[in-house]
Amino acid sequence: MNYNKKTVKDVDVAGKKVLLRCDFNVPMAKDGSGVITDDKRIRAALPTLQYLLDQGAAVIACSHMGKPKGEVNPELSLKPVAVRLSELLGREVIMANDVVGEDAMAKAAALQPGQVLLLENTRFEKGETKNDPELAKALASMAELYVSDAFGAVHRAHASTAGVAEYLPAVSGFLIQKELEVIGGALANPKRPLVAILGGSKVSSKIGVINNLLEIADTVIIGGGMAYTFSAAQGGKIGDSLCEADWQDYANEMVAKAAQKGVKLLLPVDTVCGDKFAADAKTMTVNSGEIPDGWEGMDIGPKTVELYCSAVKDAGTVIWNGPMGVFEFPAFAKGTEAVAQALSNTDAITIIGGGDSAAAVQQLGYADKMTHISTGGGASLEFMEGKELPGVACLLDK
Repeated sequence: MNYNKKTVKDVDVAGKKVLLRCDFNVPMAKDGSGVITDDKRIRAALPTLQYLLDQGAAVIACSHMGKPKGEVNPELSLKPVAVRLSELLGREVIMANDVVGEDAMAKAAALQPGQVLLLENTRFEKGETKNDPELAKALASMAELYVSDAFGAVHRAHASTAGVAEYLPAVSGFLIQKELEVIGGALANPKRPLVAILGGSKVSSKIGVINNLLEIADTVIIGGGMAYTFSAAQGGKIGDSLCEADWQDYANEMVAKAAQKGVKLLLPVDTVCGDKFAADAKTMTVNSGEIPDGWEGMDIGPKTVELYCSAVKDAGTVIWNGPMGVFEFPAFAKGTEAVAQALSNTDAITIIGGGDSAAAVQQLGYADKMTHISTGGGASLEFMEGKELPGVACLLDK
């Protein structure tokens, strides 16, 4: 995939109506009060939005929220987002009552340079997730230019992420530009050695990533629940640990591929076990492949922590996706904490691939020490797999 895409700075936006795809899929309070519990994604849209307004554009922002499945669901309305966005911008954000209905069309037609209109949740439209050309055409009809800045949604070919680019010139905003430069740069031309740390529970969800990174990394480190599938594949005893039996052959293939490519593949040498999957579980540390029946592996052990932390010490680039253990339970968070701390102390370019690893780094207070924290979990995973991202492929090349 070509990562060298045109940005808002490569086009003249003055006096133009711009359709801006944001990621306003923010967490809301569960009590239906319409309170946004974390506005990070709204703040992330501000640099591009502010730039467009400063250049004299009229901005029609759109986003999805949750999974309303093509039905209007008041609990998933973007109205609270419009309120918060207007506070952050210090100017009124006009809210449309629909996506491409009469209200949205009338408000878009009347929009003046320097004004912001927010359309209702794009997924209230049945055609959004089906990338319906009629919906894409209707969205595109409101504007003269399309700016894609929702990295968390670019791995989906939806009407508002890729469809509209069929009808409008399409460029990236600053958020996507940074993701393409940092992650794309690390994949295409990394500062070496390149160390990839992969955690999380399942081998099956990281297959493509492991496979692709074995082509480009110098060291690949495996942690989290998926390490037990590797351990079982090599004949180890894993007790009641998480294991995807169907993927054991695949795990062995990856070990063989690493040896063939001369890539260091590091697997845990010891593990912290619990007698149940709970915060108050009894714990013990054993060598990998020696977990007794009735116990399950919940975190990497102290020797593994030492091994993994020394592997990142002299790295040029580190990509991390997925925690090392069940970090939501304090007794099993030490591996994830140690890796986060090691990354905060290295001079390497450090890239955190969204999702749980991003949450862990933020929770532990190391976020400001990382070079880049991706704003898209699923999108950054598919990016690292080397897959084409529809919401990026549709943008104009430089």
